[in-house]
Amino acid sequence: MTQPTTNKSLVNLLPQLVSTDNGLAQDVRQGLRQNPKKLSSRFFYDAKGSQLFQQIMELPEYYLTKLEHQILSRQRKEILYAIDTATPFQLVDLGAGDAYKTKLLLSELVASKVDFSYVPLDISEDQLNLLLEDLHHRWPQLPVTALAAEYFQGLAWLNQEKPQRKVVLFLGSNIGNFHLQEAQEFLCTLRKSLHPQDSLLLGLDLRKDPEKMRRAYADAAGVTSAFNLNLLHRINKELAADFDLDQFQHFAEYDPLEGTMRSFLISRKAQQVHIGALNETFEFEAWEAIHTENSYKFSLRQVEEMAQACGYRVQDVYTDASHGFADVLLRPVES
Repeated sequence: MTQPTTNKSLVNLLPQLVSTDNGLAQDVRQGLRQNPKKLSSRFFYDAKGSQLFQQIMELPEYYLTKLEHQILSRQRKEILYAIDTATPFQLVDLGAGDAYKTKLLLSELVASKVDFSYVPLDISEDQLNLLLEDLHHRWPQLPVTALAAEYFQGLAWLNQEKPQRKVVLFLGSNIGNFHLQEAQEFLCTLRKSLHPQDSLLLGLDLRKDPEKMRRAYADAAGVTSAFNLNLLHRINKELAADFDLDQFQHFAEYDPLEGTMRSFLISRKAQQVHIGALNETFEFEAWEAIHTENSYKFSLRQVEEMAQACGYRVQDVYTDASHGFADVLLRPVES
């Protein structure tokens, strides 16, 4: 490993890469003016939303985190062998959050005395500070460069300031939050930030029993409902709105033709909502829906097609015992 130093001294937060305006007001204005209405799922994760999502991951119905954790726990040696740890690299974690699953790889890398550095990249500076405290406690000698930035801004900064080989992680089926065409566009844009010696480990939720998927997004305890409704609470708090949360309900459905789990907030009655920061009032009909999230479920054939279209080759596919989730190792192809 590189010269021992505490990771606290290697903190390199780049909040200047993130706009001081998080875009919530603009998103709400545009989304609620549309027909059908929509709000972006990227605003789920304020402090309360992040706390609720941690609870969701512990629910018996929520299989996604458990299956990927199983893959990384049981096959981490094979994964790290495949990415070639003999030469130094940066482990770049897109949307790192609390790095719950990434820590399985970090533990193996540190124990094996691999020459690498860790680059958690997340838009939330608060989340990164919490992560850095935890990493310092676990592995005080681990070199860490924490970037508070959008994905491609952070990667551009790394290519300019730290042009070392990269192993990029995009775990947790975050790619599923895009429509299929958007997912391919994301992978193609990401490819432009990578070099042939780099690699990408991509987490994807695979198609499976629709009822199992539906339960994962509409749990019996109502935590997922609270998580979705917290988006309205956030708008109330940050934009001086007057959403009555008791008059909206969470609803999730799966479309097996498109392979998409969709989430909605539905108005229980005809009502008006005033948003002070926008100086605007929005009308809701009884049972009108606000679309809040898509979660796309993939087939391995689709992954292969997207990878090929964007200039990658599939090096390895790692799945859990039920073949319900996959971590796919992609290599950029020389152009």
